[in-house]
Formats: sequence, structure tokens, C-alpha cells
Amino acid sequence: MSSTPPNSNNNPAAANAGGAGGSSPTFSPLYQQIKALITQSLQSGEWKPGELIPSEVELANRFKVSQGTVRKAIDELAAENLVMRKQGKGTFVSTHHEARAHFRFLRLMPDEGVPHYPESKFIEVKRMRAPADVARLLDLKSGDAVIFVKRVQSFDGVPTIVEELWLPGLTFKGLTAERLEEYKGPMYGLFESEFGTRMIRATEKIRAVCAGADDAALLKITANTPLLASERVSFTYGDKPVELRRGLYLTERHHYHNELN
Repeated sequence: MSSTPPNSNNNPAAANAGGAGGSSPTFSPLYQQIKALITQSLQSGEWKPGELIPSEVELANRFKVSQGTVRKAIDELAAENLVMRKQGKGTFVSTHHEARAHFRFLRLMPDEGVPHYPESKFIEVKRMRAPADVARLLDLKSGDAVIFVKRVQSFDGVPTIVEELWLPGLTFKGLTAERLEEYKGPMYGLFESEFGTRMIRATEKIRAVCAGADDAALLKITANTPLLASERVSFTYGDKPVELRRGLYLTERHHYHNELN
């Protein structure tokens, strides 16, 4: 990656600016340009998940900018969970293998006790053609290959979540039921380590539903029991959608927790 200092001539924002009527180009702040360059290095794998990135001084020298500019860029990257600071150790590429990352996308928390990761039982794993609605949400063509995963997640032996996942077949080529069964860490950790795909952000829709007969049987509850239904699309670098996840949550002992800033 080039270490040429950013300026208005190579500013990506400027390259995409302009339009009808000869409107004036717009320029992103310098720290935003540095943030974009660091993100490019993260996306290219120059620094792997869990690895220490160069210090602010080293990055400032590399990009020919002030240390304060680099710090501001890293502040934003840390706020977006792309990197994490460790007191006295430096700044590291965020990883789904970090304990604190396990609950970034899992928002179901116990009413009592300490949050912990559920045990998974896989019901079905298969390769199939993407239904039209799945293809649209994953930015695929209808009929493209996807990996379909259905599982039940239990807390302390109590079935609590039924999930259906769709993953782009090309990105997750080689993902099998056997690999999922033998892997004991968080699923996103597996995606990161073995398929080079890191979940950066997600959009989610939530609504209340009644349990159908099949899902009620998996959760060992009566049909029509109230459940919380979520539909989540997760994105990797470049705002590329790489997972569609639809979940049904039993909330007799748990609640959906979110922090709004």
C-alpha cells in the first residue's frame, strides 16, 4: 500500500464528487482519509485479526501527517469496533475471538445471572439455490448458491433460540455440518479464521410473533407461544452483505438488550 500523504488530488471523496451543473467538489477531512487508508490495510489483511497495528507515531510517519490526525482516525475505528485499544499495549485489530466480542451481535441477555454463550445443536446444513428474498438481501442473483444453516441454541440446557442462516456459497465454500459441529467457539470466529470474513456491522429488524408448530417443537414450548423474531443482515468490509440470519427468541428467562447512543 502506498504511503503517499493524502491530499485533495487523491482524495477518494473528491474523485466521486461533482455532478450536474458543475457543482463544487467536496473533500473529506484529513483524518477521514487516514481512516480510509487504515481500513484498506485491515481489509487487505496487512494486519490480521488480533494483531498489533503500528503505533500512532509510526502511522503518522507512514502517511506524513500529524500524530493527532492519526489518533482521531483510530478513535473512530475503535468506536466502530474495527480496532481495540489495550492500555499499555497498543492498538489491535478487533477479532471475534475476543470474549467481549461474543455479545456484540448476540443481544439476548439473561434476566438473572452472568451472560454466557449458548450451546448449539445443528438441525440442518445444506447448499442450495438462493430464494429471491435471500438473494436480494445478500446482493446475490436469484438462484446463486448459498449455504443454509438451521440450529437451536440453548442456555443451560433450555432451548431458547431457533436460527436460520444464509451465507453466500462462494464466500463460504467448504463450510460443512461436520466443521460446524466440531468448532466450539463463536460462529463468527470460525468465519473470521477459516473464511477470511469478518462481520463489521449489521442491520436488524425485530417484531413479535407466535410460535408455529415446528419451531414450538424445537423450543419445547406450546404452539402460539409469544416469541421475538429478528432478521439481521451482517456486513463485512466495503459494506458487503455476507450473512442473513433470522432468529426466533424465547424470552421467558431472557430479554433483548441494546444500548442507544
